[in-house]
Amino acid sequence: MPRDRSLSDSMPGAARAIIKTKKPLKQRRLRVSHVNVVDQPMLKKALGGTIVGNTMEWYDVGVFGYLITTMGPVFLPEADKSVQTLFLLGTFAATFIARPIGGVFFGWLGDKIGRQKVLAMTLMIMAASTFVVGILPNYAMIGSWAAALLVLTKLVQGFSTGGEYAGATTFVSEHAPDKHRGFFASFLDMGSYLGFAIGAALVSILQVTLGQPAMEAWGWRLPFLLAGPLGLIAIYFRMKIEESPAFQATLDAKEAAALDPNSADAAPNGPLTIFKAHWRGILLAMILVAAANTVGYALTSYMPTYLTSSLGYDELHGTLLTIPVLVLMALCIPLTGRLSDKIGRRPVLWIGAISTVVLSIPAFMLIGVGEIWSTLLGLAMIAFPVTFYVSNLASSLPALFPTESRYGAMGIAYNFAVAIFGGTTPFIIAALIQATGDDMMPAYYLMATSFIGAVSIFFLKESAQRPLPGSMPSVDSVFEARELVATQDENPNLDTDEMPFDHTYEPPTSSIDAILPEPETEPERHPVGV
Repeated sequence: MPRDRSLSDSMPGAARAIIKTKKPLKQRRLRVSHVNVVDQPMLKKALGGTIVGNTMEWYDVGVFGYLITTMGPVFLPEADKSVQTLFLLGTFAATFIARPIGGVFFGWLGDKIGRQKVLAMTLMIMAASTFVVGILPNYAMIGSWAAALLVLTKLVQGFSTGGEYAGATTFVSEHAPDKHRGFFASFLDMGSYLGFAIGAALVSILQVTLGQPAMEAWGWRLPFLLAGPLGLIAIYFRMKIEESPAFQATLDAKEAAALDPNSADAAPNGPLTIFKAHWRGILLAMILVAAANTVGYALTSYMPTYLTSSLGYDELHGTLLTIPVLVLMALCIPLTGRLSDKIGRRPVLWIGAISTVVLSIPAFMLIGVGEIWSTLLGLAMIAFPVTFYVSNLASSLPALFPTESRYGAMGIAYNFAVAIFGGTTPFIIAALIQATGDDMMPAYYLMATSFIGAVSIFFLKESAQRPLPGSMPSVDSVFEARELVATQDENPNLDTDEMPFDHTYEPPTSSIDAILPEPETEPERHPVGV
């Protein structure tokens, strides 16, 4: 290339002789300039900007889920209590109907115009929808139109959340260094479960301090109204983040190709095209998401109902017993994410699947004892596999797809799986218990879904410490980049066939890096962490 020839010409004769006598390198050859050195401050901004969105999404899930019995008389005061509950549960389920549509739309848009822009858009819609729920008129003001507006608002919210998790996992995975992707990406799910716990805790505090009459009159609005200022703060942080380096490189390549009259037209990235091209990866992702979210939603969305309807706990204690388990589990998620960077994604996912099969029956037997200690222990045994499952989804799933279609494929796989299996888990478990009269049916259902999930883990390609498909390697420092280039022939984690080398690239007869002096010691670098 011109740059290398000019440098070679300016070198002493001996150095030029070394270059000219060296054997030609293979065409796909890494150089230091190919390797992305992660900007640690920007990585932390990206991580914080995405965590706030996930936290807000699950904050709303926790608030709405625990206010179902309170909001029934607000929107359908003339209906029976069972009808009120069914209406609110149906409204909650409506968000999952809209999620796949949002996932397809925002996934396509995110692969077209960029992750950062779409994630800012989804957060704005999501925060605004949650806030609007808090200012909706009740039945006394506009009659049945109040219920209709609630359903419409939740549909809009579900549409926006369809692009949230798929985009957040894609964004953080593309920002993170290859060796620590599991650790950084796991913070997204830590934020999710903390958001759920915060929402549930806030509702519990309001129920204790205000009482049920005040909650039905006006207190139920407060958690939703709080989403307004929280959303503004979250949007501020999200607007400060920049596009991921991997996708920015893809955008630059597309712009360069558009200016080249000899380049072929880019392949369309519509949903059908993405599914046809990546149906195997999408199917694997859907099975994994189904297995993990079945256990996750059983813990978060079904357990409070199970504790009150089957074990006789009052609604407040049914909520309070799950909160400490959720907080402890959320704090452990980054630890299992870091573990996956050490031993691999597949081993950690295997732990999640096998522990679900082994622990489900003992967990529900302990919960069935009816004592607080046994209930907490049983809930912790259900939370254990969730910790290993969800800490890996955010890093394993994006690694199934190339950069140019990663957001779109993730939007399809994740949201359809959550809509079909995650959101329906409470309903399916309750229906199984009612049909059989066996309180152990939840355990059997969790075991069955994790057994199927284990099949997908078997076919999953290990992605720990490897570059994402369609992306160049990402490292923490220039020293690590040099080391990676020097050892590329012996590194089993590098596959240059999956890297986006420019097809018009003609390798020089030698790499300038070969004659540049290496540093004797590793230079100071930013510590890895948040």
